[in-house]
Amino acid sequence: MMLLKHKLRAFVAGAAMLAAIPAVAQQNTYKSDSTVIRKFYDDALTSYESYENLRYLTKNIGARLSGSPQAAAAVEWSRQVMEKMGLDRVYLQEVMVPHWVRGDKEVGRILSGRNGSQEVNILALGSSVGTGAQGLSAQVIEVQNFEELEKLGKKKVKGKIVFFNRPFDNKHVHTMAAYGGAVDQRGGGPVAAAKLGAVGVLVRSMANDIQDVAHTGNTRYADDVEKIPAAAISTRGADELSAMLKSDPELKFYMRMTCETRPDVLSYNVIGEIKGFEKPDEIIVVGGHLDSWDVGEGAHDDGTGCVQSIEVLRLLKEQGIRPKRTVRAVMFMNEENGLRGGRKYAEEAKAKNEKHVAAIESDAGGFTPRGFGFDANDEQFAKIMGWKDLLAPYGLHEMNRGGGGADIGPLKGQNNVVLIGLRPDSQRYFDYHHTEIDTFETVSRREMQLGSAGMAALVYLISEHGLNGGSAKAGK
Repeated sequence: MMLLKHKLRAFVAGAAMLAAIPAVAQQNTYKSDSTVIRKFYDDALTSYESYENLRYLTKNIGARLSGSPQAAAAVEWSRQVMEKMGLDRVYLQEVMVPHWVRGDKEVGRILSGRNGSQEVNILALGSSVGTGAQGLSAQVIEVQNFEELEKLGKKKVKGKIVFFNRPFDNKHVHTMAAYGGAVDQRGGGPVAAAKLGAVGVLVRSMANDIQDVAHTGNTRYADDVEKIPAAAISTRGADELSAMLKSDPELKFYMRMTCETRPDVLSYNVIGEIKGFEKPDEIIVVGGHLDSWDVGEGAHDDGTGCVQSIEVLRLLKEQGIRPKRTVRAVMFMNEENGLRGGRKYAEEAKAKNEKHVAAIESDAGGFTPRGFGFDANDEQFAKIMGWKDLLAPYGLHEMNRGGGGADIGPLKGQNNVVLIGLRPDSQRYFDYHHTEIDTFETVSRREMQLGSAGMAALVYLISEHGLNGGSAKAGK
């Protein structure tokens, strides 16, 4: 009987030890992952390499609109930067891109018989046609939205310049939501106005604050609708024009733009990768877009996203980490006025039957990161949420559904890939977005590097643990 009791106690103790093994393993995994992530941050926050890369890209190359010599220089520069890192592979991916040229500095002038003439800052919208060398002068009609425009009808719109003056809704805490609520007038305004006989379009700049700086951005034309000149007007200029229209509804606006679209140009996505040692056929992409608008230096949009993506590879190599899965940094070309680089990348990935498990995009400025947004299924998102405790100490608290980015968007639906967007603090982004003041000096090295380290941490966790197989709650 005593022997039986001893055997029973031994069995119970053994079972308890076996039950404790997963918990111990989980704790060890947490400690190991936490140590690696801490090293990423230590390195990133004390390194100046990525910041100097940004300095060169913005100051030595500058604005990089698709099809321009500067865009071509940026391709060669980023290829050389990644080749010097000793990556497993660096290569170019051909893509034909549009070649739109701004031409002379734009002229915008309010002409009022009652209040006199007043200059305002305007910028031609990307893809816009020009006004001709003599410029264009016409009466102005102000609207807030497309419904209001439609109600006016052809009789009131024909021969006029339509002025879309819907501001950002600044009640939104996240400014991307305010942008989303206003940007349709920039993209679709010229076609809607032209259908009713308008001869030109002015669009209030996409900005939260009142500035004298105009914000450009792309617009869209339709093949069966006449193309009319379209420009962004600074928010201060928009307020002045609106006020003057109230006192003088018959005033005119003069705009002169010499922009034009030239034949497409051969360009490239630039790709560098570290091969995975365990599952090399499973790919994790980190990327930003190499092109920028032709005003300013393209620092926050999207120089920071590019150098952050390259920095992820550097951090892995610096820590001597060979990832289990392949990590690929992609400098996408032509996000701003065509998205052809992102589409080309997805097209080739599908043709080669590549398996992308995740794609992370940084294209919201180099500001302090707050977290990530995820386009993932329930199982994948549950696993990601198991890593919250590893990321929260570094300020990455916003781990929410809904994410991705323009360039990685075309990958959606391929092999159950998870699309992820880095979410920096958004409050200052639209001060600089698509403007002449988006310059190197507006970027904080520490803020940018916090984003680099956060991306590296997430890439490492995905590479180590994958994104399938249920939740992976980090033990402590």
